[in-house]
Amino acid sequence: MAVSRIKALREGLRSMGYADADRMEILDRSSQGDPSRLAGLAADLVKRRVNVIVPVSPAGVRTAKAATTTIPIVANDLESDPVAAGFVASLARPGGNITGVFSDFPDFGTKWLEILKEALPNLSSVVVLRDPATSPMQLDAVSAAARVLKVKLGVIDVSAISELKHAFEVAAERKPDAVIVLASPLFGTEPKLIAELALARRLPTVTLFSEIARAGGLLSYGPDLLETFRQLGTMVGKVLNGQRPADLPVERPTKFEMVVNQQTARALGLTLPNAVLLRADEVIE
Repeated sequence: MAVSRIKALREGLRSMGYADADRMEILDRSSQGDPSRLAGLAADLVKRRVNVIVPVSPAGVRTAKAATTTIPIVANDLESDPVAAGFVASLARPGGNITGVFSDFPDFGTKWLEILKEALPNLSSVVVLRDPATSPMQLDAVSAAARVLKVKLGVIDVSAISELKHAFEVAAERKPDAVIVLASPLFGTEPKLIAELALARRLPTVTLFSEIARAGGLLSYGPDLLETFRQLGTMVGKVLNGQRPADLPVERPTKFEMVVNQQTARALGLTLPNAVLLRADEVIE
């Protein structure tokens, strides 16, 4: 997990009265984009009898749920409907040992294509990079938006970091107007690599991850991930203070951000409309 996200988590803990949050032990575990490692990581955390588990993907939530029914789980899952996925009984009263920050996906899929269409008025074809281990909800949402906006979609599956370079090579061969990088822990761990691969092949990108836009991608739109981790820290603090996940309502992201990289736009020979720049929360010059 990025250092900035752990820092935000600690800020949330401090807001709940944990003045020593900086000294609290946070065991940062990563599958490095390999879902097969999750079960072992979860089993180790259960064995260590940690106070709370904070999974940050649908696969992570499923794995933690299978690993324990007693340790509280405060999840960050921006891809799933937690009720439909079977994680909680209801948003208001989760009913088990899981709560957290969840967000289903349709609005993001529509927004990404709308932003691309506004930034690139002649947009007619888009390649989508997808991690097949993630929820199908993302691709379903983007596909529905593409039908409405009359944009042709092509999909390239990426199951490992080692496949990213080839995926961008295949995408470039298809000559799309832009690339959408769907949300996945796999992609979130490599913002600089993704931005470099896209820029080297002159492919405008839009994604959920602001880190990719800041690293050289063209656009991002989605929840402010640092604010989301502050929310998680607050919820973890409530659990540590004695509240049960069963009674702690599921929360939604409270802050969204749009990042535009003007430096990348110029490198790609693009002139972005003023309307796009004015809507951005952050413009990188």
